[in-house]
Amino acid sequence: MSVFGSPLRRSAALSVVMTAVVAIVFFFPIYFMLVSAFKSEPEIISQRFSFLPLDFQGPGQFQRAAEIAPLGTYLFNSSLVAAINVGVTLLFSALAGYGFAKFTFPGRTALFLFVISTMMIPTQILVVPLFVEIKLLGWVNSYQGLIVPGMMNAFGVFMMRQYVYDIPDEIIEAARADGAGEIRIFFFIVLPLLTPALASLAIIIFIWSWGNFLWPLVAVTREELAVLATGITSYTQPYQRQPMWGAAMAVATIATLPLLVLFVFFQRYLVKGLTAAAVKG
Repeated sequence: MSVFGSPLRRSAALSVVMTAVVAIVFFFPIYFMLVSAFKSEPEIISQRFSFLPLDFQGPGQFQRAAEIAPLGTYLFNSSLVAAINVGVTLLFSALAGYGFAKFTFPGRTALFLFVISTMMIPTQILVVPLFVEIKLLGWVNSYQGLIVPGMMNAFGVFMMRQYVYDIPDEIIEAARADGAGEIRIFFFIVLPLLTPALASLAIIIFIWSWGNFLWPLVAVTREELAVLATGITSYTQPYQRQPMWGAAMAVATIATLPLLVLFVFFQRYLVKGLTAAAVKG
């Protein structure tokens, strides 16, 4: 008799092993970051890797990170950008999705296809035109230039449109028959029914906005407007000072914690939102 028993058990055991290997591969960089945040500088750059800090620094690297650069400013800017992007994106994506799903107007299909076709354009291609636009508006090195280009995206419109399709037309028609206006219908009937979808989209937009590096790097050069993703470079640029890898790992840990918390506690909304948007409609 085989050690693993039946072919079904062998297949299950192989799946478990492969899943464990993939999980370890993806988790190791996070583990390395967390451990390095509590190591001394010589231990981090040493060629010998230790799974636990040999010279435990406690909160020392975090304190050093706050002394080297304005860490509080980075946190505030990242939080502000993410909060505004999430709020505005949810509102306008729900409005656009409601319009595409429940209203008939000339060119609706062509316009919707145009909107979702922009999802195929790499973000890097749009950086130069967006920068020229904010420069003409005088928004370089400002919160407007940092925040406004990320307020809307085609994925949010697509996702909301797929969900709004599932709302029965009879509910909306009944509200209209009772004399409710379109704005009232949207805010008091449609939006409450979209709560699970809005939660999923909020998590996705927050992750995108919180970890965005390229656009903040291009749009602002003033340190008081930098976000965490770009602020980390303050600790590793050799032309400014000796790279402080321990402080960089501490800041990276701070930047990663909100995303880990979101994923651990709200992963079902994230997965549900991504899969449902793909199969609805």
